[in-house]
Amino acid sequence: MDAISNLALASGLSWASGLRLYLTVFVVGLLAKFGYIHLPATLDILSNPIILGMAGVLCVVEFLADKIPYVDSAWDSIQTFIRIPAGALLAMGAINTSDPMIATLAAILGGSLTGATHATKAGSRALINTSPDPVSNVAASFSEEGMLITGDWLVFSHPAVFIGLLCGFIMMMFLLLPKLWQGIKSVLVHIGKVTRS
Repeated sequence: MDAISNLALASGLSWASGLRLYLTVFVVGLLAKFGYIHLPATLDILSNPIILGMAGVLCVVEFLADKIPYVDSAWDSIQTFIRIPAGALLAMGAINTSDPMIATLAAILGGSLTGATHATKAGSRALINTSPDPVSNVAASFSEEGMLITGDWLVFSHPAVFIGLLCGFIMMMFLLLPKLWQGIKSVLVHIGKVTRS
């Protein structure tokens, strides 16, 4: 793999892990197992049948949990402790280097990208849960899955395009995260006032 492909793979796995870790591991592992994509040797473990089975089961659980208002936010809060380190490990594995400095940088940057993506997803879903419309939650969930599948396809077929789109997504996250935080704070303040009265 060339440098652009390695960078796209590392950043793509990190970004996708922030949205849906188990779907990412399952799809990438399955594609590698059947020879549709070639992963670095450090990520060969993703095509292991045990890893594929576990990721597949958790993918179904996550798919269902993500469609139910408030359950999705509870799931996201638990996944904070899983997605971020997993995204860091996947980024480090994608770079496939024996240089500890580069591996550490890949893990730090990958974990940061996973964390920012996860925070944007979890924050926006928490705000969507305040809407009485049940369809908005399911629509948001399916749109995230569509973004993930499209992103994964671009990582392997057009890595430079993926990197360009990811740069735009990162800029959008930096603009969106403070607004999401303000929205969540206002919801929490409102809930606090309601529970006191």
